[in-house]
Amino acid sequence: MNRLSAGVRCRRQTVTVLFVDIVGFTSMVDELDCADVRDLQVDYFEVVSAVVRDEGGVVEKFIGDAVMAVFGAHGPRAGTPDGVRDAAAAAVRAGLGVQEALRGRLLAGRFPVRTRVGLATGDVIVDLDATRDGGYGMVSGSVVATAARLQACAPHDTVVVCAATQNASDGAVAYQELPPVSLAGKSAPVELWRALDPQEVPAQARALEPCR
Repeated sequence: MNRLSAGVRCRRQTVTVLFVDIVGFTSMVDELDCADVRDLQVDYFEVVSAVVRDEGGVVEKFIGDAVMAVFGAHGPRAGTPDGVRDAAAAAVRAGLGVQEALRGRLLAGRFPVRTRVGLATGDVIVDLDATRDGGYGMVSGSVVATAARLQACAPHDTVVVCAATQNASDGAVAYQELPPVSLAGKSAPVELWRALDPQEVPAQARALEPCR
């Protein structure tokens, strides 16, 4: 355990980070009153937060229409090999669960939405006291940016993961390999997998455009 600053307890460990956002949110809200936008966001955040909690994750922050959640940061098995595997599988289930919960739902009773989810697994510094702030600022590391960029690359209504997440959760989740993608800040293309719903029949992967 390290202390990066006075009074803050920190630990290096492996976690899985999830990002989810609403497809076309900016153009949608441009046509709405701010009160309607708020109602939509509140309903959306409640749905996503409930699914994340049910799978043992922690919502770290809300950013516009994006939600960032962390799996495997806390608990007696956190950072252990079994804990890393369990957290990765739970994060993928949460991503699929969010999309299932929102499918056909009208947020705030009026607004249909589509989402995309990106997940990445890797080492971070965990602020062990971050729950005092509702989770905000809980983890620091490049895996956070990777998850966010994968989410931006994901086709609509899909959950995509990096190689580390796929490796950690293989056997617990079915995957379809997708073409590698180019991500900002990465020197080489990143391997990518699409998580499949248990009821889903594998289909031909859709090519992804490089992300810049």
